Amino acid sequence: MKTSKFRRAQVAVAVAAVGALTIAGCGSGTESNDTNQGEGEGTVPEPSEPVEISFQSWVGNETMKKFVKQFESEHPNITINLQNAPAEGASQKLTTQIAGGNPPDVAWLNASDTADFGSRDALVNLDSYIERSEVIKPDDYVEAFKTFVTYEGSWYGVPLQGETTGLFYRTDLFEEAGIEGPPKTWEEFEATAAALTDPAKNQYGFEMFASEAAYYWYPWLYQAGGDLLSEDGEILFDSPEAQEAAEFYVGLAEYSPPDYLNSNSYDGRTAFVEGQVGMYMAGNWFAGTLMSEAPQIDGKWATAPLPSGPAGCKTTVAGDAVAILAATENPDAAWKWVEFLSQPEILAEWNYGSPDGTNLPALVSLLEGPELVEQKPILEGFAELMKCGVASTVSNPKFPAVEAVLNEELGAAIYGEQTAAEALENAAAEGEQILNK
Repeated sequence: MKTSKFRRAQVAVAVAAVGALTIAGCGSGTESNDTNQGEGEGTVPEPSEPVEISFQSWVGNETMKKFVKQFESEHPNITINLQNAPAEGASQKLTTQIAGGNPPDVAWLNASDTADFGSRDALVNLDSYIERSEVIKPDDYVEAFKTFVTYEGSWYGVPLQGETTGLFYRTDLFEEAGIEGPPKTWEEFEATAAALTDPAKNQYGFEMFASEAAYYWYPWLYQAGGDLLSEDGEILFDSPEAQEAAEFYVGLAEYSPPDYLNSNSYDGRTAFVEGQVGMYMAGNWFAGTLMSEAPQIDGKWATAPLPSGPAGCKTTVAGDAVAILAATENPDAAWKWVEFLSQPEILAEWNYGSPDGTNLPALVSLLEGPELVEQKPILEGFAELMKCGVASTVSNPKFPAVEAVLNEELGAAIYGEQTAAEALENAAAEGEQILNK
């Protein structure tokens, strides 16, 4: 999932783009469009005349071009026009296009952005299409991803792929330190990080990134039984559970290489590859990165679930979805393309079927099927973690600004400029002001 490597460093930016322009301008592209499309019975008909569907994404690689060719041969009256959007700015670009009245017909987007776009009448309500589909079975989708694409009980996108956040560790460093296996509890995690840390050798137990402090704190927050906001929009990230999680998380900076604190998780991969850190927290995208970029450490690393906290197994999930823009003039043809991409055999080939493919499909049947582990054994633990995945239901358009403050305050705590408790207290106080404006 190409966005993963950027999403970490831009946890507030990418999502903020959706709310920042408030899509008041959405009306310029959607007022004449009924976002509840697909009414009818049976299979959605093919267009009677040639139509072109614009498809905007950051995944226009050879595999996607192959899919386009296959689709066009099966649907001769539909041409797919691939349009590029930079992964790190896709949400902002789409927001600007919607406001300007010139969005694509179909867009590949962060799954977590789908409900927000849908809430602003920018996307087609897919319920009627899904009811008529013989391909898309809602019960087969991972719950977390259904949460991402659902607004007020309706689907506004279809999840395609995703990742869970797990633990990567250097087996060679573990062996040298006499550590038998990956830690399973918070206490074991800290003890392992301490055992692997030797500043004199420029070796550390764990790697942290102040620029992405909030995102990588979330799994610990959920494991402690905490959450970000209440159902009525009140800040919860300064609760006793959150304070416990923040104190533990910030304390891990003691075992992290100081030279990488101001880095991001993608650039920081160098420290793991070079053996400067024994443990690294990331999504399953990192497995593909290691296989393609670091063959020299093949056989010297492995993966495991994150250690469980007081509330048990919890982790963050991220993913991508496809959605039909409400301004499209050819929603039925656009749906044909969305449905094609959602076929299990297409999802399997796209996610884990290619040599370096390490994304997880959004379908439970594929996650639990034998083929995934047979082709990519390294993904087994990440697939299991989908059961523990937590999808944030925060849909307040002001929250990205709150999240940016939380990220800054936790980052300052990681640098040792304040305590974890002070970071949450400061972030909550400023966050309340933002939410109450």
